[in-house]
Amino acid sequence: MKIKADKFLDFQKMIQDFYRVSKRDFIWRQDITPYKILVSEIMLQQTQTARVEPKFILWLQKFPDIFSLACASRLEVLSAWQGLGYNRRGLWLHEAAKRMVLEFEGQVPDDPEILKTFTGIGPNTAASICAFAFNQPVVFIETNIRTVFLHHFFSDSREKIHDKQILPLVRSCLDYDNSRHWYYGLMDYGVYLKTKVKASNKLSSHHALQTKFVGSKRQVRGAIIRILSKGLSLSCDELCQLVAYELPENLYDVSNVVQDLMEECLIEEDNGLIKV
Repeated sequence: MKIKADKFLDFQKMIQDFYRVSKRDFIWRQDITPYKILVSEIMLQQTQTARVEPKFILWLQKFPDIFSLACASRLEVLSAWQGLGYNRRGLWLHEAAKRMVLEFEGQVPDDPEILKTFTGIGPNTAASICAFAFNQPVVFIETNIRTVFLHHFFSDSREKIHDKQILPLVRSCLDYDNSRHWYYGLMDYGVYLKTKVKASNKLSSHHALQTKFVGSKRQVRGAIIRILSKGLSLSCDELCQLVAYELPENLYDVSNVVQDLMEECLIEEDNGLIKV
């Protein structure tokens, strides 16, 4: 896709002007440290900022640095993660902290290729960590950035747009002097677009509707972890009864979900009792 240079310049100016006036203020954008960025980027995967912000504050109170997180137990980590969903992300973050202490002297690596070797950190998350923690001019895409580029460069398209078509434009528009604020501006503008115009990621070939949480298998998984993260050790029957009491309308077979979680090593069985 060929775009005239002046259109890129106009686009950059629009984003920069918007950010200057309407930037959002989050705690992970204040007193930036690589650890804060690591935690926030993992928490923000598939989770809205309104849910993340209070949990982020509590997390830093409990685990103020990589070393305190690395020394924590699985139970402490899962307990602190409750309310964010997708509990495996909390365990991925825990494992990342332990590896960073062992292999990187407690530092967050500033190389996206290294970060991609950590479980739970894909190419976009690895690049976003490097952009926000180290102000590196890397190229990545996430849902709000995707919204901006679809709206401004592909709004007339009758075909689904793949990210590989968007990424060259992201690279061409990048502010190489201050990628951190540039990406913050893109993301903030993407949020604004969703409230003001019919901007939608439905044009994206990556777009998928989130399934309902209530009545889902995810709801059962979350209930199991939530119950066990209180420090309880329960038989499978006891655990199934507690989940059924908490979620009387959910029809999923709890024992099968318990087995799935054990196979994923999110919970374990010890002498007939299930625990985290």
